Formats: sequence, structure tokens, C-alpha cells
Amino acid sequence: MLSKLDKAIMQLDRALQTLTPRVAKAQRSTPANNEPHNPLDPQETKHAAGLMRINHTGEVCAQALYAGQALTAKLEAVREDMEHAADEEIDHLVWCEHRLYELDSHPSRLNPLFYGASFVIGAGAGLISDRLSLGFVAATEDQVCVHLDKHMAALPEQDERSRAVLKQMRIDEAKHKQSALDSGGYVFPSPVMNIMTHVSKVMTKSTYRI
Repeated sequence: MLSKLDKAIMQLDRALQTLTPRVAKAQRSTPANNEPHNPLDPQETKHAAGLMRINHTGEVCAQALYAGQALTAKLEAVREDMEHAADEEIDHLVWCEHRLYELDSHPSRLNPLFYGASFVIGAGAGLISDRLSLGFVAATEDQVCVHLDKHMAALPEQDERSRAVLKQMRIDEAKHKQSALDSGGYVFPSPVMNIMTHVSKVMTKSTYRI
């Protein structure tokens, strides 16, 4: 059985792998590899990079959220589900980062701030109850799916490499949402979802450029 120190070291290692560029490793190859390198003009490149930077930061937040929840989950099965979901999200993190560098851009400089805030939220939800924690996962993934749909529509038409990444992410995120609900996650009411939407706008507006 892991000690508190062991768990703390593991969480620090996960944070460093998430926040340090080109360190995290994906288990699946990026879907972008199946698409051509269609040329983009400078404005299109800048816009595509902004959207992919938002999605990359979303995956940073997901890593922190799942890590915090796994740390405080009361049931072993819930903890394992959180850790498995986090492992799948690493693929998304790496894919978005890879595409950002292809677009001659970079991850958001605000990522450490968002990681810390998401970790605290995840750990707090886990401390209250596993059902609330799972419900928060479902609600978060629902928000992510909405963003992905908007971003796929907003990408330059010829940017099939970015769109391929977002399509596969959309499939995975919907699966994570349903899994959390099937495991007993609490269904958040509309007012709570509206608050989450407003909070997510802060992240998207800031990371699009920074």
C-alpha cells in the first residue's frame, strides 16, 4: 500500500510530466498523422494555434482534475477509473501539444495556474463524495464536448490535421462522460452547468493568446 509520501511523489511526477513540454508520452499515435499538411496562411495558422492552445490547456486541467480526484476518492474502483481516464487524456495532451508545435506555436504560459486550480477542485470534490466527484467529471466532459464541437467548426476548412485530433478527442470525452454517469455520478442542475460555462470562458479567452 502506498504511503502519503509515495502518493505525493506520484502527484508531483504527474504534474511535471503534464506541464513540461515534450515530456508526456502518448499510447496512441496522433490522428493528425492520417491527414495531409495543407498550407495555411498566417492568420489561419494563428487562429488554429489559438484553438489548439485552448484544447491543450483543457487537457492540462483534465490531468489535474483526475489526479486530485484519484487522490481523495473513497472507493478503490472510483480511484482506478479516475487514473485510467487520466491515462487516456495524456494522449489528448500530447496530440494537442504536437499540433501546436507543427503550427509553430506553444502551450499556454498560464498552464501551471490552471493545473493548480483544477487539482484543488478535483481533490475537494473527492473529499466530499465519490458521487459528486464523478458528477463533476461528467459535467466537465460535457463542457469539453461543447468546446470541441465549436472548435471543429471554427478551424480553417483546410486544417484537417487539427480537426482529426479534435474528432478523436470528442469521441473519447463523450465516453468518459458516460462512464462517469454510469458509475453513479451526480447529474448537475442547469444553474451549476451555467456557472461552469462562465468559468470555462475565462480559460478559453485567456489561453487563446497567452
